[in-house]
Amino acid sequence: MTMRMTKIETQVNFDKSNTEFKEETIDFEEFKIHYIQTGNPDSPTLLFVHGSPGSWDAYKQYLQDTLLLQKFRMIAVDRPGFGYSNFGEAQDLATQSQRLTTFFKKIDNKKPITLIGHSMGGPVIVKMATENPNLYKNLVILAGSVDPKAEQPEKWQWLVKSVPVRYLVPGALRPANDELWWLKQDLFKMQPFLTKITSDVLIVHGTNDALVPYSNVAFMKKEFVNATSLSVISIQEANHFIPWEHYGIIRDALLKLE
Repeated sequence: MTMRMTKIETQVNFDKSNTEFKEETIDFEEFKIHYIQTGNPDSPTLLFVHGSPGSWDAYKQYLQDTLLLQKFRMIAVDRPGFGYSNFGEAQDLATQSQRLTTFFKKIDNKKPITLIGHSMGGPVIVKMATENPNLYKNLVILAGSVDPKAEQPEKWQWLVKSVPVRYLVPGALRPANDELWWLKQDLFKMQPFLTKITSDVLIVHGTNDALVPYSNVAFMKKEFVNATSLSVISIQEANHFIPWEHYGIIRDALLKLE
């Protein structure tokens, strides 16, 4: 239930495709960020941010794609509280944004940066872009939960957060429940700052997404008024799991990014 690969499993994964990779954990004073990197270290960067629960390996197929490897440096992180980034210690949206921004400034190669976030990773990268609008060239939001009014926390989540019940929740499900419980209020706090986003924005969303409503697309189109550009790929009849079930569509869209 930890939803993370061991070092041996990671090595085996990349050996199968003969993909060179770098695995590292950067230890800051108050937190750690674990990540995987592939591609040319001097190329523009794709920074992948996973959903909830999850870890870097949500994007393992992208990290080994031969076409993407030719064009980009690719980095997939374990978000705070998941994988090997202070596993189990959930953080709110603001803290996640601050920690990932600190991490990225540490490894910045001064080339254009694209943030890619799926599900919970969507609002995380949006928050990052509101706080450092000049840092990111592109935002790619995959089934991202950004509209606070569309968030409907499950009634059972408050019980899972209570003591001692929360300590019976296994693995990555505990920090996932915590951050999703906070998300609605975090999104309301973020909404007034969405006008700060000046990146090129690509939204990809399935029309039959039962976990993150398709109405999020209209919300983002309304709120991202200062985005340099905004385009939408609506995948008809698709559910929430578009990074894997519609890999080709998303990979091809990434290849078109500048």
